[in-house]
Amino acid sequence: MSIVLILPASSSFLSPLSNFKPPNPNPKIPKPYRITTTCSAITDKSQPLNLAKSDLLNLISDQDRGLKTQQNPNKLSQIVKSIEAIAELGKDLVTTNKSLSATWRLLWTTEKEQLFIIKNASFFGTQAGDVLQVIDVENRSLNNVITFPPDGVFFVRSTIEIASSQRVNFRFTSAVLRGKDWELSLPPFGQGWFETLYLDDEIRVVKDIREDYLVVERAPYNWKE
Repeated sequence: MSIVLILPASSSFLSPLSNFKPPNPNPKIPKPYRITTTCSAITDKSQPLNLAKSDLLNLISDQDRGLKTQQNPNKLSQIVKSIEAIAELGKDLVTTNKSLSATWRLLWTTEKEQLFIIKNASFFGTQAGDVLQVIDVENRSLNNVITFPPDGVFFVRSTIEIASSQRVNFRFTSAVLRGKDWELSLPPFGQGWFETLYLDDEIRVVKDIREDYLVVERAPYNWKE
């Protein structure tokens, strides 16, 4: 999941951005992400999990949210193997409870549409800021968000349904392209699922219906429409 965007069953959800021109041509470029790890116990497998988590974060730390990985098949293979190791160690974890509710900020992804926007945002007169997934389990909602500082944002609203201990089904309901003094509503489209392979108080690792991968961190703020 497919913010995170999680991640639509169809790439067409980003097509409106091809004509997007945020009003401010000199946005504030976001600060680089700072990645930290902890050794807090999660399960009886906490030590191997923490080692696998540390390995993954080290592998993605210089990958520019996945842009560099696109040109480096060997690095991609290493990262995917690291994710698979985490998935195996965390296969008994429940990752669809209330701890899933958060504003999650993108660290790395293979999702081509997101990476295209991140790479080419300058063509729209801006730079891509934070890319987010905002999940509320209790209210069964998911927002996939791409920000264009200082005023632009594109977000897709979805409803979610918990399908299993790690899988969440989602259905898109609407999309909004918003600038400083204007807003454009777009029709709903698409549905799919994502699996949270690993989750703790810092990061979340995801695989979606299209076999794209996503690594996100808990953002230091809560995004609101």
